[in-house]
Amino acid sequence: MTVRAVILGLIGAAFVCSYTYFNDWIMRQTMFVGNFMPISVYGLLVLFLAFVLPLWLRIKRSGALTRSELAVILVLVLASCAIPGSNLLRLFTPALIMPHRYELTEPGWQQQGVMDLVPEGMLVDISEDPDTVLGGYTRGLKDASDRLSPGEVPWNAWSSPLWFWLPIILSLWIAMVSLAVVVHRQWADHEHLPYPIVTFTKSLLPEENGQRSPVFSNNLFWLGLGGVFVIHLYNYLNLWFPTYLFGQIPLGVDFSPLAELSTTFEVGGGESLLNMYTIYFTVVAVAYFLPKEVSLSLGIGPFIWVFIAGIFATYGVGVGGWQGTWPFGLTMDAMMIMGAYFGMLAVLLYTGRQYYSAVFRRALGFPAGERVESSAIWGARFFMIGMLFFTMYAAMNVGLDWPIALLFGMGLVAVYLVMARLLAETGLFFIVVSGTPATILWAIFGARALGPEILFIMFMLSLVLFYDTREALMPYVVNGLKLADDCKAKVGRTAFFVVVALMVGLAVGIPTTLYFQYERGVDVSLWKIEQAKRPFNETISIMQRLDAQGQLEEAGQVTGLKRFAEASPHRNGLIAFGAAAALVLLFSFLRLRFTGWPLHPVMFLVWSTYAGNAFAQAFLFGWLIKVLITRFGGMGVYQRFKPLMFGLIAGEMLGGVIPMIISFIYFVVTGGEIPRPFEIMPG
Repeated sequence: MTVRAVILGLIGAAFVCSYTYFNDWIMRQTMFVGNFMPISVYGLLVLFLAFVLPLWLRIKRSGALTRSELAVILVLVLASCAIPGSNLLRLFTPALIMPHRYELTEPGWQQQGVMDLVPEGMLVDISEDPDTVLGGYTRGLKDASDRLSPGEVPWNAWSSPLWFWLPIILSLWIAMVSLAVVVHRQWADHEHLPYPIVTFTKSLLPEENGQRSPVFSNNLFWLGLGGVFVIHLYNYLNLWFPTYLFGQIPLGVDFSPLAELSTTFEVGGGESLLNMYTIYFTVVAVAYFLPKEVSLSLGIGPFIWVFIAGIFATYGVGVGGWQGTWPFGLTMDAMMIMGAYFGMLAVLLYTGRQYYSAVFRRALGFPAGERVESSAIWGARFFMIGMLFFTMYAAMNVGLDWPIALLFGMGLVAVYLVMARLLAETGLFFIVVSGTPATILWAIFGARALGPEILFIMFMLSLVLFYDTREALMPYVVNGLKLADDCKAKVGRTAFFVVVALMVGLAVGIPTTLYFQYERGVDVSLWKIEQAKRPFNETISIMQRLDAQGQLEEAGQVTGLKRFAEASPHRNGLIAFGAAAALVLLFSFLRLRFTGWPLHPVMFLVWSTYAGNAFAQAFLFGWLIKVLITRFGGMGVYQRFKPLMFGLIAGEMLGGVIPMIISFIYFVVTGGEIPRPFEIMPG
């Protein structure tokens, strides 16, 4: 690990965190991050390795970035992708200021006094200058074509909520980075997980001796890259010159009329599922590298769920749920997804029980028979310190009881850990979770035992720390540590600089995002802005329900461990939770017991989610390609076609990043005219 690699990685992290808002919400291009395989990062990587590095080596043989240096740079940049988009800043700033607007416009907020539940310092204080702080945020502060001076942004109004939120954000992130170090050796060396995204990344990096990767000398790679790139480039040019070209090249077919063939399938939502068919070349390629039972399960899972939902609907039972709405509500699909995640957590903890026991025993100073590397021991220590600080801070400053704070924090970490496992084992780089840890605690304790204040605080914490999970930190870090380790970079040291990159990203990303928002204003009708209502509206609904039952006055009066005695579990919600967990455990057992078992329990973690629906048919297509090649060509042909699949991924990454670059040049040349939007991956 060299100094220049770290510096370049931190510069890259700063760039990602400062440019993402501009690309996503001003330029309206394909999401700059968007998932665990961001087109911006991988597109620029392909562009550099395929075209820039050869010129560099031709001009000057020495001084080129080595394989290890590129890996470190990539790890730091990818970790920073958790900051500017869906994982944090997409919802963070609206959540801190927009409730003041909704208090004036939403019926019932003042009547229920829901703003009285907000802990001091959680939201922006607009009392001194509401027109500038709140009005400037929504409509913008700049006049006509003049640029906004950074000094005109009301930074002081934001200092208090930032000091309120940053300690709990950083403590959780440090805990997750540390836990990624703990599980790394077990997953990478003991269980030999495939890490499909890392496999693709390593295929592009230079050899240890500095030579270009041999994949760039393979004609099948260039065939895949060129074919996919030309398709996306043509579709992009068609946006600009529709009269000169022959229309868009369709990347999917609308199969929704087929839903009418089965009434059960149709009433379960089959029409919308079949309408989502799109060929994502990256997904097809990832499916090609997976075991067939994994890609098949990811492909057919949403179809099975639609049939199950249709069967329930036939008997008048909706899978939408019993109380509340997405993402906090007690709904059947949310509780089943959460149950599946905790079932998978039990499986991975059981599988690595001896190693994890040895790591934490050594971390606490007790002897352990199994040899454990020092980075894992220190990772366990920092994980425990991070979670201890998270719990204490949430209890002392945020307003949660310490048992609820501990359970909520561990719930966050548990789900993120399983998400990281999904990425490492299946390469599923787009994961959106239904339900939250707050949902589980609501189902276990009931609204009466928790009370509106505790529920509201958990909903707000979920809005900031766990909402749109497509860009969660831990999967990036788990993949990054594997890449760094394989490229001869030290895992512990890499994890340390990941934390540094996160701090740099926050220091750059938060003020940059606020500057753009105050310069141009925000569209209050956007989905990301309106989500600031949800914790409040859900809490109001709970308060009204408790009031109708005559329980509002006594709700939440008990504290600490006494809440367990007052718990009133939601029976149906816990049944759904337990059923999904049992399915995961059963399928995991069947996979271990029968070598030919055709399905993987990962199916139950994605089958009712937006991400699962979006990629299902592409996974099926990739599975079919692999089945046909291995059956009629054998493993030799399968291996020879791997570079073609690498090319499909590289072509899609390049096909996304080139329009981003062109759009930026157009914006600059035209003096700020917004280019036409172009998207490749799901938004």
